[in-house]
Amino acid sequence: MKKALAKSIPHLVLIPYVLIVVYPIYFIVISSLKKNNEIITNPWGLPSEFSFSHYESALTNSHLGTYFINSLYIATIATVGSLLLAMGIAFAVTRMRFPSLSKLVYGLLLLSLLIPPASLLIPLYIMVKDMGLYNTPLALIIPYMAFGIPLTVFVVAAFMKAIPTELEEAGVMDGLSAYGLLFRVVFPLSLPTLVTVFIINFLGHWNEYVMANLFLSTQTLRTLPVAVVGFADKFNMNYGALCASISISVIPIIIIFIFLQKQIIEGVTAGSVKG
Repeated sequence: MKKALAKSIPHLVLIPYVLIVVYPIYFIVISSLKKNNEIITNPWGLPSEFSFSHYESALTNSHLGTYFINSLYIATIATVGSLLLAMGIAFAVTRMRFPSLSKLVYGLLLLSLLIPPASLLIPLYIMVKDMGLYNTPLALIIPYMAFGIPLTVFVVAAFMKAIPTELEEAGVMDGLSAYGLLFRVVFPLSLPTLVTVFIINFLGHWNEYVMANLFLSTQTLRTLPVAVVGFADKFNMNYGALCASISISVIPIIIIFIFLQKQIIEGVTAGSVKG
């Protein structure tokens, strides 16, 4: 009886937490299916009639589909690019033959984590303008990649240090080059950790607003967070379209967690044991 009670206590604690986390999503989805006047008069109740007009308006009149594709394209390219670069850097840092240089590079990357991105907005803006990247997807992709590399290197390098060097020695005996060792030996072993870091970086790029609003002024190039803010202006607030756009924006995140939850758990567990 005591053992059963002890096992049930964590679940009793987690149930209120889950409800607190899930309720905002439920509120947004339910509100997106209501009419605007009903959202104000009956914010907590179910809609009297389920309506998908806000989704239709957001996707057609507000061109939310274009912004969705822009965000997906920019966030995916930036995340994959930073992951590939960081994986190569982590492999070099953990396996290079010069310990002092390795520590210097690793220390500089860790030091860059202390620099807030907001403090670099002005020099970044000047660089983007001077390089002719303003109002192009590269204006966001390159900074996103740069900001994602330090954390990725820190996490991946900690995992690579735990990989036995005997595996790489066996690969060298089989004639593998440095790239062969990286992609055929280290990459498969690091996959759970790479998936976890991929999701962390993708979430950051997907939700980023300040640089997206500053570096892209053309309407057709803007990303989803900028478009969502556009539903509110000084004189009017389209609550239904706003809730519909937010509901659409969380779809990729939910899909990623559904299909990659096993790798996420393995990555977190591996990091806690080996890190």
